[in-house]
Amino acid sequence: MAKPIPPKDYIDAVERPTSVTLDVIGYVRSPYRERHGTPRQATVGDPAHPGGDDPLRGWLVLDESKVPAKALKDLDGFDYVWVIYWMHLNRHWRPQVKPPRGPRVARGVLATRAPHRPNPIGLSACRVIEVRGHEVCVEGLDMLDETPILDIKPYVPYADAFPTAACGWVDEIDGRDPAEGPGR
Repeated sequence: MAKPIPPKDYIDAVERPTSVTLDVIGYVRSPYRERHGTPRQATVGDPAHPGGDDPLRGWLVLDESKVPAKALKDLDGFDYVWVIYWMHLNRHWRPQVKPPRGPRVARGVLATRAPHRPNPIGLSACRVIEVRGHEVCVEGLDMLDETPILDIKPYVPYADAFPTAACGWVDEIDGRDPAEGPGR
C-alpha cells in the first residue's frame, strides 16, 4: 500500500510579494488618439448592448519576440476576448472620483471603472473579428492607440457572465433596487 502524500502548504513556501513586474506583450492599434471621444466602456459602441451604436475596429498587435503566432491558435473560435492592458497615460490616481453617469457624487475609485486607479490596469471585452498571424482585429474597443497590452483571455459566458449580479450605485442610477439585484 502506497503511503499517502502529505498536503503541501504553498502559502508558507514563498514570501507575499509587495510589487510585481509585468511584460508588455503587444500594443493596441486604435482609431482613438486622444481621451476625448474614446468610449468609456468597450461595449458602449456595441449594437449588441443597450445604447450601443457603431463600434470601431482596431488591432491587438502582439510582440512576436514574446508571443509567437501559435499562441493565438484557436482564438478565432471565440466571439469576445478580455483585453488586459496598462493605461500608460495615467500618472496619478485619487481615492474618490465622480463617475460620468448619474449624479455627480464622489464614489470610491474601486467601486467605479475610472481609469485613474492605484494600478492603471484596464479590462475590456472586445469582439473578435479576425485573427491574422500575431494580430487580432477587434471591434468595440475603448483603448487609445499604442496602449500596452498585458494579456488577452477568451471571454467564456459560463464563467464570465453574471446577469443577475447586483451593481450597487449603478443599479440605483438605473432605477433598480440594489437589494433586489437586476434579475432577481
